[in-house]
Amino acid sequence: MNLLADASALADELADLRHRLHRRPELGLQLPATQETVLEALAGLPLEITTGTTSTSVTAVLRGGAGLAADGGTGAAGRRPVVLLRGDMDALPVHEEADVPFRSEVDGRMHACGHDLHTAMLVGAARILSRHRADLAGDVVLMFQPGEEGYDGAGHMIAEGVLDAAGRRADAAFALHVMSNLTPRGTVVGRSGPIMAASDGLFVTVRGRGGHGSSPHVAADPVPAACEMVTALHARMTRVVDAFAPAVLTVGTFHAGTQRNIIPDTATFEATIRTFDPAVREVVRQMCEEVCTGVALAHGVTAEVRYAQEYPVTVNDVAETEFAFGVADDLFGSRTSVRLPNPIAGSEDFSRVLAQVPGAMLFVGALAPGRDVATAPSNHSPLAAFDDSVLPQGAAFYAALAQRRLTSLATG
Repeated sequence: MNLLADASALADELADLRHRLHRRPELGLQLPATQETVLEALAGLPLEITTGTTSTSVTAVLRGGAGLAADGGTGAAGRRPVVLLRGDMDALPVHEEADVPFRSEVDGRMHACGHDLHTAMLVGAARILSRHRADLAGDVVLMFQPGEEGYDGAGHMIAEGVLDAAGRRADAAFALHVMSNLTPRGTVVGRSGPIMAASDGLFVTVRGRGGHGSSPHVAADPVPAACEMVTALHARMTRVVDAFAPAVLTVGTFHAGTQRNIIPDTATFEATIRTFDPAVREVVRQMCEEVCTGVALAHGVTAEVRYAQEYPVTVNDVAETEFAFGVADDLFGSRTSVRLPNPIAGSEDFSRVLAQVPGAMLFVGALAPGRDVATAPSNHSPLAAFDDSVLPQGAAFYAALAQRRLTSLATG
């Protein structure tokens, strides 16, 4: 089978699908228009489709038929092999500033992370694999996931059984993620072991006693206490975490007061924390609580500290990663794959899948024409842009990962 040729024949169709998704971005776990569009794109294919109950997810199972009975398999374990492919579908609360003819038609929402491409690529893979269904040595689970951007959509789908959608646990799982910078167009980037960070959230409310701005001595001002907490957290991080153990703490929101001459009762701030080691993660959690409560005590105020562990480290299986690199080089050329020397401090809820199924998450360069890798706006930027030319490549790569891994599982 010539998967690249099959994918190239779908190029215009996939671009049109991507543009329609891009114009109508939706946020979070509920993406009704996106779900409808995906279901329409999958209509007529030999798929077993189910939709989510806690989200607008779509799970599609394709049963292969290469010498396999419907209720069994010929794999090394005497079981029908299963490979899972994930594509996320949700957008971001970002107002688009990129100059593209298919700009978002919804103010304040944008596919700034390329999930519209992921969805179109996975639809393309569904079409290609369906065409070659008779030659597939097992089953493919297509995981169309909402809520990746902070809503734990993968967790919702796992709770509803996506990992066992084919009737048994998937043997391998793969996800692709386009990048608007980082790497040249068309390259496949990844690494074995940790590839993305664990993500945690710090939520602090400092409670004092409000009063008039001219008389702070008769109030208990939460603002300077909260400000000191922010600076102390950054300073303390350098004293409790090994310099060779990556960790990031960034305060992203800070809110207090209504007018310059009023001391407010409360001040709040939120931070994101990224780590790659469970021991470091625990040290940082303890440090955050100690710093905030200690500074509050020194200022005569109180601090409510909530530390939420969100996503674990995304860990690529060594064997599955090397397999994926081999597929990429074979499909696209020997210099296609690039091995990252270090992981990326972003986080992913696909980590939940990889915690239960060996697999790999890989990045695909989708640098827009006329831009430079070193200076192009990154994913999540209102100026982020992605090149449609990678859509057939992604569809073929998804399809090849499934087809070849099923074959190796069935014959191994």
